[in-house]
Amino acid sequence: MIDTVLFDMGGTLEDIFVDEKSMYEAAGRVLAISEDHGHKLDVDIETAVKKVKEGWDAYGVQRDSDNRELKPEEIWGNYVMPRFGLTFEQVKPFSEELAYMYEVTHYHRELRPGVSEMLEGLKSMGLKLGIISNTASLYQVFQILDDYGIRGYFQDVTLSSVTGYRKPDHNIFKVSLYQMRSKAENCAYVGDTYSRDIVGAARAGFGETFHIHSQLTAIKDTGIYEEKPTHTISDIYEVYTILKDERK
Repeated sequence: MIDTVLFDMGGTLEDIFVDEKSMYEAAGRVLAISEDHGHKLDVDIETAVKKVKEGWDAYGVQRDSDNRELKPEEIWGNYVMPRFGLTFEQVKPFSEELAYMYEVTHYHRELRPGVSEMLEGLKSMGLKLGIISNTASLYQVFQILDDYGIRGYFQDVTLSSVTGYRKPDHNIFKVSLYQMRSKAENCAYVGDTYSRDIVGAARAGFGETFHIHSQLTAIKDTGIYEEKPTHTISDIYEVYTILKDERK
């Protein structure tokens, strides 16, 4: 019987997308933060957008090859900011500031409708709730949960930036299970990507998986996956109604 429900963050509990406006805003904030810390970068915004993207693309190749997440100072200090002429040691003191800014500026984020009601329903059933999220910031997920007013629902938040492992690597799921004190077969996982969420949870032995579509689904899921979700939903509130019906 399911006694624990774990959620992905971006694309699942919250809608998330990137557009040209957010890309330019994030690049502008990179220049502003650097100047605030004594490093005025003599580049125009077009060049800044290009350099930030090149840095993140280079990091993405490494990251996706082994599902490992580096710390903010390694990402920004070794992959992104050297393209602006800054060294690792220069970037290290404000790397988390850059990481946090990038997560909340490069991406448009908004809590999905029905999330609070869904979480309240699951809580009323006595289920344990947690989050497993791929993120390159150490603190952003915690702050966003506070901003949404839902952090108190979760017994644990497991992040790739802290564990060093990214979904679908089984280790990040194992860390969450240990911290939740739950058995995989008694857990349900809710996510928006097959490649990270459904595959990762299924291979970790989770009892059930829920897939909900987001704007990231088509971007991240370009292959064919043997693992299929137990449930495909269009409204996040269905997590509560389905699990409630299963209890009957």
